[in-house]
Amino acid sequence: MGRFFTHKVGDLTLKHKCSVCGTVAEFDYKPGGKLPPNFPFCSARCKSIDLGKWFGEEYKISAPLPNADLMADEEKEALAQFLLDEGEVDEITNEEE
Repeated sequence: MGRFFTHKVGDLTLKHKCSVCGTVAEFDYKPGGKLPPNFPFCSARCKSIDLGKWFGEEYKISAPLPNADLMADEEKEALAQFLLDEGEVDEITNEEE
């Protein structure tokens, strides 16, 4: 779904379908602002269910990321540092070693 439409000048009302339960969540968004804490899910419950599926290996990335080999080493290092700083990952390991 993920359709955008203008709510008022500069603000958007976004509708997004939860991939776990199918509920359509609607929220106001100001460009540059924060998304709801459970986005892209409708609730903490659905967010936890999705995380459980990743932990249970129901979901997995089964193919290498496209064009990852096109990144320069400096870009890879910058991305790794950004992910660490943002708390998106706890540790970066070098798969080539």
